[in-house]
Amino acid sequence: MNKSLAAVREVIRISEPVIAEATVRRRTQHRREQVIESGLFLAAMMSVAATVAILTVLLWESLGFFQAVSLTDFLTDTLWTPLFDDAHYGILPLLAGTMVTSLVGLLVAIPVGTVSAIYLSEFASSRLRELIKPVLELLGAVPTVVYGYFALLVVTPALQKLWPDLPGFNMLGPGIVIGIMILPLVISLSEDAMRAVPMVLREGSYATGATRLQTAWRVVVPAATSGLVAAHVLGVSRAVGETMVVAIAAGQNPNLTWNPMEPAATITAYIVQVALGDLPHGSIGYQSIFAAGFVLAAMTFTFNMLGHVMRKRFREVY
Repeated sequence: MNKSLAAVREVIRISEPVIAEATVRRRTQHRREQVIESGLFLAAMMSVAATVAILTVLLWESLGFFQAVSLTDFLTDTLWTPLFDDAHYGILPLLAGTMVTSLVGLLVAIPVGTVSAIYLSEFASSRLRELIKPVLELLGAVPTVVYGYFALLVVTPALQKLWPDLPGFNMLGPGIVIGIMILPLVISLSEDAMRAVPMVLREGSYATGATRLQTAWRVVVPAATSGLVAAHVLGVSRAVGETMVVAIAAGQNPNLTWNPMEPAATITAYIVQVALGDLPHGSIGYQSIFAAGFVLAAMTFTFNMLGHVMRKRFREVY
């Protein structure tokens, strides 16, 4: 019995340093995890604080604008001439220009981007995919001002060969270029969503005799609907918020038209035009850019909320 107690005491004596070292190591690791968690929480809160600050500034300056301009005139007037002597503050011309250029861009980006993503995900070889993906990333890294001059100097003259009466400034050319510009975003996110679909679904489709094309359209695309919706919504937000392409190639005339072959101004183009430091702080013209920016932010928020609802509606959990 004495020998057994002695052996136990010896084991405890030997194990105490090891246990103490393991305890210290666990405490150190726990403190490191707490520091990392705090850093991640701080980063998340900084992004939220920045968003709240931006919205607060937009709302505060917009309230000053709407004290001088009625909300009814702002939403229903068909003229936007805040810098003229006969000032009108109807947002409809800018809203129409923004929607038309964005719609043209989406008519290019969504079909082409979705089909390209299907090809990369389901048909392209791994070598070809590794070649195309970096090219798409480089296309997304081109400055938007380059796209603007490309629309003005290349796309618009090419379109004028098809439609000789097309003016030099129009919404069709910038809209097409916006679609080209957001293609990398739509393709990349859509392809990631489709590659996330489990392989067992594809194998089950092949086992029933379906071809690769039938599997892609009838199995993979429906299963990746939530991811595709997210990609398309981000494309919409990117198109609506585009600035330099429309500022350079669409014109600066707030024209209430839904014809993409006519010149018009967008909300972002107007903000670029006015926000050059020429207007005194606190004037109606100065505050009008915040009112226009608030409308743009509300549009983007609406599209994002719509995308969130659709993602929840069509989400697939595997």
